[in-house]
Amino acid sequence: MMRSMTGFGKGSAECATARITIEIRSLNSKGLDLTLRYPSLYREREMDWRKNLGDAVTRGKVDVNIHREAVGQEAVGLQKEWLEQAMQSLQDIAGDPIPKVQLLNMALRLPTPHVSEEIQDAEWAAVDAALEEALHDFQSFREREGAELAKDLRASLESIQAGLQEVPALEEERVEALKARLHRGLEGMEYDSNRFEQELIYYLEKLDVNEEKVRLQAHLDHFQEAMHEGQGRKLGFISQEIGREINTLGSKSNHAGMQRIVVQMKEELEKIKEQSLNVL
Repeated sequence: MMRSMTGFGKGSAECATARITIEIRSLNSKGLDLTLRYPSLYREREMDWRKNLGDAVTRGKVDVNIHREAVGQEAVGLQKEWLEQAMQSLQDIAGDPIPKVQLLNMALRLPTPHVSEEIQDAEWAAVDAALEEALHDFQSFREREGAELAKDLRASLESIQAGLQEVPALEEERVEALKARLHRGLEGMEYDSNRFEQELIYYLEKLDVNEEKVRLQAHLDHFQEAMHEGQGRKLGFISQEIGREINTLGSKSNHAGMQRIVVQMKEELEKIKEQSLNVL
């Protein structure tokens, strides 16, 4: 299946302590250029994420943003258990009963203890779920874009194929035109008909394009196979070979009709090269 290097995916999940949102974006690149942005308290997972994401996305300039929004008590910066313990300690120290509101005000003025950055299993599970959803959404986007790319590539290939099928008829016309031109050049002159035939064969051999047609057809078939395999780099290599055969066909054509076909082929080939750059 063909996939595009351009893609976007988003996933989200929530647990008791945080709401996780992950976005993945990618653009064209010769290799994998992965940028990962995440909260500092997630840094222990970076290497694992890089490996897993690298295996999944393969190629492209990829930006992954992991956003964490605290929820519940953590969102307002309160530590319920510590406050309750502080209020109880203040009450024990005071001895006489103190209203809870006053105890709470006193506890809130105390220095807040260091908050542990240890992530609970439930939050890691939420991060993994958000990442899995984002990757699935991202790959689906790439596949949809790839399907559109495949349509454009097939249309351009069919245009080149149609031009190639027009060449044989023009070849016959070209031979007759060459004979007529040589005859006109010899009008009023005595010449050896056998030598004339030899010279004609020589010119026809120089202008013969059968090998170019066969190789061009083979490259077009190979390109179709590579499309089914979804290999962007291979498509780029094959398009270069297609270009070589089209150029040779043009240089040997020596015929206005064939040259027009070659120009049309080159236009379609440029479209193919541009689209192939975006194939994964």
